[in-house]
Amino acid sequence: MDDMLKDFVVEAMDLAVNVEEHLLRLERDPDNKETLNAVFRSFHTIKGGAGFMGLPALVAACHLTENLFDALRTGAAPVTPIAIEAALQASGFVADQLTELANGAAPESLPAMPEELEHILTNAIEGKGMDAPAPAAAVVAEAAAPVAEVAEVLAAAPAAVAATASADGLDWEGMYNAVVPESSRVAAAPVSAVAAAPAVVAAAPAAVAAAKPAAKAWDGAERREERPEVRHAAPVKEDSIRVDAVKLDALLEVAGESVQAANQAAVLLERLLQFKFEGQAATLMATLAETLERASRYSTELQRATLATRMQPVGRLFQKFPRLVRELAKDLGKDVELTIEGAETEVDRVVVDSLYDPLVHMLRNSLDHGVESPEARLAAGKPAKSYISLKAWQEANSVMIVLQDDGKGMDPAFLRSKAQQKGLISENAQLSNDECFQLVFLPGFSTKEVASSVSGRGVGMDVVKTAVEKNRGAIHIESALGKGTKFAIRLPIELSIVPTMLVSTSGAALALPMAVVQRVVELPETFMEVGGAPVLKDQGRPLPVRSLAGSLGYESCSERVGIVVAAPQPYILAVEAVDGTADLVIKPMTAITVEGITGTARSAEGELVLVVGLSFLMDGCRGSVRMAA
Repeated sequence: MDDMLKDFVVEAMDLAVNVEEHLLRLERDPDNKETLNAVFRSFHTIKGGAGFMGLPALVAACHLTENLFDALRTGAAPVTPIAIEAALQASGFVADQLTELANGAAPESLPAMPEELEHILTNAIEGKGMDAPAPAAAVVAEAAAPVAEVAEVLAAAPAAVAATASADGLDWEGMYNAVVPESSRVAAAPVSAVAAAPAVVAAAPAAVAAAKPAAKAWDGAERREERPEVRHAAPVKEDSIRVDAVKLDALLEVAGESVQAANQAAVLLERLLQFKFEGQAATLMATLAETLERASRYSTELQRATLATRMQPVGRLFQKFPRLVRELAKDLGKDVELTIEGAETEVDRVVVDSLYDPLVHMLRNSLDHGVESPEARLAAGKPAKSYISLKAWQEANSVMIVLQDDGKGMDPAFLRSKAQQKGLISENAQLSNDECFQLVFLPGFSTKEVASSVSGRGVGMDVVKTAVEKNRGAIHIESALGKGTKFAIRLPIELSIVPTMLVSTSGAALALPMAVVQRVVELPETFMEVGGAPVLKDQGRPLPVRSLAGSLGYESCSERVGIVVAAPQPYILAVEAVDGTADLVIKPMTAITVEGITGTARSAEGELVLVVGLSFLMDGCRGSVRMAA
């Protein structure tokens, strides 16, 4: 794909996503003129770029949809469900074509606009319903003729583009020659070619032709008089550029390594300053210390600036879900409204890209399993319409993403029974409610007897937990029967550099994510016991004490320092010593998999440090399902 086509695809895909959001808003508020104009402008912009790139199917679909919204804006056609459905189908077709281009398809290999889409758009323009009889073949052919001919000529040559496009009253050839070098200008097209297009356009049905009144020949001045707001518009300033994500990743790695190198140099300098220097050597050491401090400051700023380039708002991800919920709720016969909050919360680009599938699985499960049908809700004394909320916010060094519904909730006893039937846990397993909720993440677990197109195959929630843990995150479930279910995902704001607490135990240097560290306490030699397990009172509440060495399978040692971990079920993690805090550049482990260890890093002294996984700590340093079985 050449650079111009790549830029067009990226910009058009952004517009297509925004179109869906506007259409769903328009469905709720049909009289919103601003939204009508926004949709019209989006399709108009995509059509212009598609014409320039020689994409006739996109031009045809956008042209008809543009006509539809022109009719809606002027009141020639009403904003009806058929109009919204037609526009959504057109938006879907445009998105499919752009996706194929983004995946490397050649423009000439793209399929033509389906007849069904043309039919529904024509009906919407004429104000007809879904089941209205189709217009006569001659009328449809005439309506499609201008679009088809424009598309064919667009793909032929610039001169032909100018000739055919002049049918709408604009001097496209003049505008083209005004913005290109003299050597690239085109000569006037043959009169026969210019005359042919108006003849075809004139033959179009009145309903379609009326959507755009005839305009005078373009001379610049008249158009400014017709649209006074354009006269005061300032030139558009290009304030952003697109950079390959691979280059950003490489830059971030170099920035992180430079910070680590500066920290290591600072440690070495501190050791050197323990020796006594005199004369010129003392002066050089002072200059070296000052230079190193400045280099360390700049490397930290470089790291911070590089991290900022990778941050993206989660709204880029969230805006894809309203239509998904709308379509799925319609298929399931449920009345559901999705509310989104915190779309401006920023998180690492890799996290945004990897969360789409998990959130889709969670939404599908919420719609299929969680919320009830309108009849069942009314029988239970609830409103017929159910609500699903998707929220995001920043909390310390983490981002919280919460998906919550007001459905029927989850029954812990039922979940445990299903897991036992499928042989996923033992018959005599004793699980708490929280541990029962965690059963839904087991591979192969499902509460549905028969798999449907939505859920029931026992793979969705397993995919969710795997994706969250891959991004060094954790997921927690809260549910109440008859009131609903809440899934809370905690993720690091960025993935490569993580604030950590350095600890050591059983001779190993380890790092714990600061996101779960509350405070450090001193441990006594003997503990109270509850059910045979050690317990220590912290701020008036008894908390279980767990050994980090024992959880990781290391040799036992004297662990007299405790770290209060902010997990769903808080506990105290016993370690041998706390060695300080550090922002570490995390390297994921790809060759081997070690339970509880998510990656490696280098300390300021150059030592290899193992990074303990956030999910492992949030689960209490043990796999609850493995313990229960």
